[in-house]
Amino acid sequence: MNALPANPPDEGRIALLETLGSRSVVFVGLMGAGKTAIGRKVAAMLSLPFIDSDQEIESVSRMTVPELFERYGEPEFRALEQRVILRLLENGPQVLSTGGGAFMNAQTREAIASHGVSVWLKADLGLLMERVSKKQNRPLLKNPDPRGVLERLMSERYPVYATADITVPTRDDRKEVIAGEVVCALCAYLGVAAITTSDEVEP
Repeated sequence: MNALPANPPDEGRIALLETLGSRSVVFVGLMGAGKTAIGRKVAAMLSLPFIDSDQEIESVSRMTVPELFERYGEPEFRALEQRVILRLLENGPQVLSTGGGAFMNAQTREAIASHGVSVWLKADLGLLMERVSKKQNRPLLKNPDPRGVLERLMSERYPVYATADITVPTRDDRKEVIAGEVVCALCAYLGVAAITTSDEVEP
């Protein structure tokens, strides 16, 4: 029965899920922090559905996030984002990854606090620059000085992200390792015995 070696032992997972109840595990953090990639791994480890709020916004609006930014501007996009996230939070338990600016909205933060456990993936500037420079679909970085924009976003947003329930430092390591650390942090936060993921057992 070891077809899914990445999954924690059932008793640990069941205890974690029972304590989580109908709440969602909500990833917050800057673009490039790995919310979607790590979120998917955590969802697989916990056998929960995974939802990306940006993908949900795109399917609802039938437009890409950059197109929405361009056509309607950031305030309109944020209002749509808030409505979508509030609706998604009613469907827990699940793992939900949110856009970088979502947690800056006070009502969204309140809704996440009521219906979820927030996890901030905290990344340093070098890692974010390396990752976002590979992708051209970042509306906030359409700027001659993307590094300066990222630095400004970090100074504005990190104090707010720091109010999340859990902070997990992310770095250039395997996704499984970071996801395992998130699961351990969730266990500690929810007061359940730590789950050993298979990655920690490997030599």
